[in-house]
Formats: sequence, C-alpha cells, structure tokens
Amino acid sequence: MRQIDLLCVGDIAIDVFIRLKDTSAHCTVNHGTSELCMRFASKIPYESATEIPAVGNSVNAAICGSKLGLYTGIITNLGKDLHGTDCIRTLKKNGVETKYVSIHKGIETNYHYVLWYGSERTILVQHKEFPYVFPEISVAPKWMYISSLSKHSIEYHKYILGYLNEHPEVRLAFQPGTFQIEAQLEIIGAFYKRADVCSMNVEEAKRVLRLTGDQNIKILIEKIHALGPKIVMITNGMKGAYMSDGKDIYFISAYPDPKPPLERTGSGDAFSSTFVSMLIQGKTPEEALSLAPINSMSVAQYIGPHHGLLTLDELLRLKASAGESYQIKKI
Repeated sequence: MRQIDLLCVGDIAIDVFIRLKDTSAHCTVNHGTSELCMRFASKIPYESATEIPAVGNSVNAAICGSKLGLYTGIITNLGKDLHGTDCIRTLKKNGVETKYVSIHKGIETNYHYVLWYGSERTILVQHKEFPYVFPEISVAPKWMYISSLSKHSIEYHKYILGYLNEHPEVRLAFQPGTFQIEAQLEIIGAFYKRADVCSMNVEEAKRVLRLTGDQNIKILIEKIHALGPKIVMITNGMKGAYMSDGKDIYFISAYPDPKPPLERTGSGDAFSSTFVSMLIQGKTPEEALSLAPINSMSVAQYIGPHHGLLTLDELLRLKASAGESYQIKKI
C-alpha cells in the first residue's frame, strides 16, 4: 500500500540499435528536412546491433526517477513472450514497480528498429493493438507522468483523464508523444489544461501548435502556456532549454559534453523526467532546471536511454564542477 512517487503511463518496447557504417549511408536535406539515405535494393553493411529491453518515453521516465531515489511505477502493456519477460526483468532490475503492467497472451511485445547514424537515429516503430484497460490503483500516486501511447488509445486517454479528474491531488507531467502531438486538441487538450508540467522540444511544440518555419521561442512558450499547463519546458538540442512558470522564462545552456555524444536516444526523456523527479523531491523549478541537462548529456554518452542515467549525488557533483558559465538566466 506504499504510495508511488511517480506513476508513469505509456507504451513499452524493445529497441534494437543498428549502427550503420559511414560508408553505407548518408544524410541529405530535402525541403528543409534531414533525410537518412541508403542505396535501394542493395545489401547494406552495418557495424553492430544492440538490443535494449524496456524502452519508451514513460518507461525511461520511470527508470530515471528510480535512479534518482523515487519509488516509481509503470502502467503499460506487454505480450506474453520472451521479449515481454525481458522487459519485466529490466524494469525490476531498475527498481520500477510492475504491478500495473498488463500481460497479454497472443499479442507480441512492441519491437522497434533504431537506425543509428552518427549521433542521431531514425526509429522504425510498430505499435501492437493492445486492449488498453486502466487498472485499479490501490493508492493514488503523488505524480503521474503521461507520454507516448499508440493511435489506438483514444478511448484509453478518456479513462486516464477520468482518473485524474477523480483525484485532483495527483499532479501531472505531460510529455506528449507522436500520436498525442498529432491528435486534435479536442482529444488531447484536456491533458495540457491538467498538466503541472508540460515538456517537449522545439519541433514538437511547432507541430502541437500547427506552425511551420522558424518560430520565436518566447512565442512558442506563450502559446503552449495558453493551452493550460502551469510549467512549460521547451528544449532546443545543443542550443539549450527554456522553462517558464507562467510569469518568468528561464534559459539554461546544454551541459558541456566531456566527449562527443555517442547516441542521443532518450536524452529528451532524461531531461523531462529529471526535472519532474527533482520537483517531487522538493526542489524549486529553477533548481530542477539546473540538473536536467546533466542527465540528458550523460545519456547521450551511451547506447540507449538507460545506461547513462545518473544518481542525484552524481548530478550534484557534476553541477558543482561545471563552472560559472553553466548558469540559469532569466530572459
């Protein structure tokens, strides 16, 4: 009956990272969009393949929060197969409560292919049609963290929102995934209104707002705030990140990489979930913002979203060693 600090809701998958050789692929820009290009109808050599169980925005957030000292849990769906068993084992190994994981016979666990080129990746995804059912929760959590769910989850979102409306004391972090970004606001808008924290990157913010081209960050923040969240965070890759509490806007630069990033999958999840985890532990939004980029940087030094996650002591130590140039600025 212990209260969960951070209960995350979202799809789970296994990712296999296929590292492409520089000689087998290249990037090009077409109408302002970067594209990964390979020879068609050819045998393409690759460098390595690494399988990582139990990934996904919400799963990554649960593992990050656990690493930072919280009691975390996940509401998700798995197939009754070897991949599902691997995911459960990984969740338990990382201290994530699994009692709200639903396991389905006859449905395969989500399995994604990550085409890894340079430090970036293109992910081939396939979301299985699980029968989404919101579980009976014994004790309401302190926070819920809602992120990526498949396009088959429209009715499920209504059940999640119903639970949140019945428990106004539960605080909400919303990191919209692909379907939630593309969905009409008539479907997803209530989650923005309910959110204590809403986090996304610049390109995602433009897609939510149906904007194109270059956009002023302040304008993006104001427009996302107008949807209802109390705190808005917008990240901009190596250019830094912005956080607004509705009154002031704060900027922090990316934490200086000790070496070139290896692979960036999960860096955004680490940023968002570190920020939320620090709020849960009683830190101010400004203090939380000062720690989030450190975990984001560390994750990019490893393959996948989990291996680089840091403890709170490690975050504080790296923050102290960053020097005076790593400071929050009010803009």
